[in-house]
Amino acid sequence: MDLKTITTFIAMTVPFFLLTLWALVDVSAKQFKSPGEKAAWWLIALIPFVGCFVYLIIGLRRGKKMEGG
Repeated sequence: MDLKTITTFIAMTVPFFLLTLWALVDVSAKQFKSPGEKAAWWLIALIPFVGCFVYLIIGLRRGKKMEGG
């Protein structure tokens, strides 16, 4: 592989990785109606490339921020 191919690959995958990481952290910081729903959102967020967008569009407003520390 040449340097241009590697750079292009990294430039295209890093944003998806960061969005997935953000979605997982957000799911962890929220309280959902049940532990099963929280686990389901974890699994959805882990789906490569599309999971973070599904969570952003549908799941972001479903949970409530946990109060306290």
